Amino acid sequence: MGPTMLALALAVLAWVLVVGDLVRRHRPAWHWYAVGYVVTASRVVLTWRKVAMLNDLAISRRPPRGLLGDLMVRGEPLRPVAPRISFPRATRMGLTVTVQLHAGQTPATYMKAADAFVHAWKVHAVRVTSPERGLVLLTAMASDPLERPGLATAPTELLSALIGALETGGAWVMNLRVVPHWLIVGATRSGKSTLLARLITQLAPQPVALVGIDCKGGMELGLFAGRLSALAACRREAVAVLSALVIDMQDRMSVCRTAGVRSIWELPDKLRPVPVVVIVDEIAELYLSDGTRESKAEAEQCSTLLLRLAQLGAALGVHLVVAGQRVGSDLGPGVTALRAQLGGRICHRVNDPGTAEMALGDLNKDAVAVAQAITAEERGVAVCTGPDGGWSRARSHLTPTEEAVSSARKYAAITPELPALGRALAALEGEGK
Repeated sequence: MGPTMLALALAVLAWVLVVGDLVRRHRPAWHWYAVGYVVTASRVVLTWRKVAMLNDLAISRRPPRGLLGDLMVRGEPLRPVAPRISFPRATRMGLTVTVQLHAGQTPATYMKAADAFVHAWKVHAVRVTSPERGLVLLTAMASDPLERPGLATAPTELLSALIGALETGGAWVMNLRVVPHWLIVGATRSGKSTLLARLITQLAPQPVALVGIDCKGGMELGLFAGRLSALAACRREAVAVLSALVIDMQDRMSVCRTAGVRSIWELPDKLRPVPVVVIVDEIAELYLSDGTRESKAEAEQCSTLLLRLAQLGAALGVHLVVAGQRVGSDLGPGVTALRAQLGGRICHRVNDPGTAEMALGDLNKDAVAVAQAITAEERGVAVCTGPDGGWSRARSHLTPTEEAVSSARKYAAITPELPALGRALAALEGEGK
């Protein structure tokens, strides 16, 4: 090869490297499909048998035996047999592999080997799920899709909020019509308050009533008071607001019974009452007691009223979004009973294992482990449940407080009035005077 050809080849190579780097940074999905998938899929195919053997996923069959005259002849021992896998299938920023389990194997063995897959295939993470009996689905992600989540799109529906992005690349949506009640837990600076701000921002333009219960003097939810139909800033006010909501819920039952329907969504538009979303910030403040008779009575009232709203509210358009830094069984049996009614779960980084267990333990033990692995640097990252009963890592879109407050002010004019709640708080103020 002459000097001219060598120089041309080097120039082409340099150009390819530069273009490849630009594509990798600005169009990571294109780079993945063109280069990353081919390389990673090759690693999966070439290393599968070795990884399976090293992590006790392969089995050895019993060597054949036979009689030759009076002699017992033993054949050559068979090599360990790795489970059969499908050819790696590309996804937007990763790949999936379906594994056919050997008889007697369980998905738990593959969950323990997830880190081994990560190192062997040189990917960011590998999630293990079991779509059906006898099969395991390995989902490998080339990079952390939540490091820079894009603004996904989702259909705009009543009581539906686009919260952020799922690890799969899809939209993270809280649809209260599908999952009517939610539990959100997270330590300080984990992203819980940002998530609530995002939820209020998404619900503010919709024809729904937002009711806030913030027993920290309204420091958090008070910022959005302009768009709230009612705000309880202490437990005494919370009892009044929750009691009024239970009475309003009974009125809604009467309307449905008179119309011969089973939910407000079957009523004509003219008769349908406005949906109500109750946002509780720091649930522990409602359950903790200082030991006095009055404090215990208020805590018991809050526990009973919240449980009634959770049990009966879905069909009557009353929805709960309960948040807290710490949610444990030590708060009392009422918390455990309420947790059972909150089908949607979101767990950010937490300070104690009990809170993660309370949020996700009754649904999926693996989700608890993933939630506990969230670091302090991963603000906004959480493990959330889906309407299908599965779970996923997700990240909420960063919504500055100023943006959420501005949105609340912008739509303050459409705030629905809930006369029963207003009267309850007014009566409470009258008693205080």
